[in-house]
Amino acid sequence: MKFIDEAKISVLAGKGGDGSASFRREKYIPKGGPDGGDGGRGGSVFAVADRNLNTLVEFRYARIFKAQKGENGRGAQCYGKAGEDLVIRVPVGTVFTDIDSEEVVADLAADGQRVCLAHGGKGGLGNVHFKSSTNRAPRQHTLGEPGEERELALELKVLADVGLLGMPNAGKSTFIRAVSAARPKVADYPFTTLAPNLGVVRVDNERSFVIADIPGLIEGAAEGAGLGHQFLRHLQRTRLLLHLVDVSPRWESGDPVHEARAIVEELRKYDQELYEKPRWLVLNKIDMVDAAERDAVVAKFVADYGWDGRVYAISALDGSGCRELSFAIMDYLGTVARTGGVTEAAAETWLPDGVD
Repeated sequence: MKFIDEAKISVLAGKGGDGSASFRREKYIPKGGPDGGDGGRGGSVFAVADRNLNTLVEFRYARIFKAQKGENGRGAQCYGKAGEDLVIRVPVGTVFTDIDSEEVVADLAADGQRVCLAHGGKGGLGNVHFKSSTNRAPRQHTLGEPGEERELALELKVLADVGLLGMPNAGKSTFIRAVSAARPKVADYPFTTLAPNLGVVRVDNERSFVIADIPGLIEGAAEGAGLGHQFLRHLQRTRLLLHLVDVSPRWESGDPVHEARAIVEELRKYDQELYEKPRWLVLNKIDMVDAAERDAVVAKFVADYGWDGRVYAISALDGSGCRELSFAIMDYLGTVARTGGVTEAAAETWLPDGVD
């Protein structure tokens, strides 16, 4: 199924039914008086988060969602039937924004969460409500109120604890395959990943976390280069970012420090809050570096980059260092969950042997 994470829809709640202007007409009961019933309320439009959905693709084809209108009132003080509500099912993590006011209408971040997008109109009053000692034969009645109408923009932000950030072919998809059961496409050309992938990393029987892999960024993404910023929203809900950098001998034909800085700059241009999110440096493809030179290569990169945070050297291909990194992430997430923030212990820098 094609991954769609943006859509625009129109929601129209049902109009309320009209009240009735009716009079009682029965044999032997002349001038029975007013008995017009009220109109039924219009149906409302609701959205419900469903964990079994993972894309907004259906909203590319069905864009108008209209709830049922209420029935009109009838004689004998019969009230009109209320219109049926319309329920729209969306993936967990869907954000609804009113296009006209730019107000966030709903942010469905939990499975089963339900919100009303448009309220149905109230039913009109029948003439029975207007009788009085001076108005014994009222012919007044009111019409049902129209239901709310809204033009909404839908934006899907996947829910994950950890997000992967890096250039195309930095090894993000290989890493998520190494630590989880997810099987994203892996190939030796850029932009193999064209849509976000989620994987569940289980470190033991009772502890696990969700990791998100998005298509790689390149310098100039803010101006639309590569796949641009269209998938960075999927990192906004994460609690930790892993910045994967390729440290293989391809350095001779490129500048990984410049590339790493360029990625972070694109992050800053997109969203300051995302830029300030906790971020670890993960130097990947260490297996392609001579064993005797690995510590020196890592030390040189850290010094040239000017990094003072956590650093991990791994090989996503053969799994070296991946288990240790997974346990460190789990411990970090547990610390954040307990303290509500980053503690001093959680912010300590870890470096490979030989790196001060």
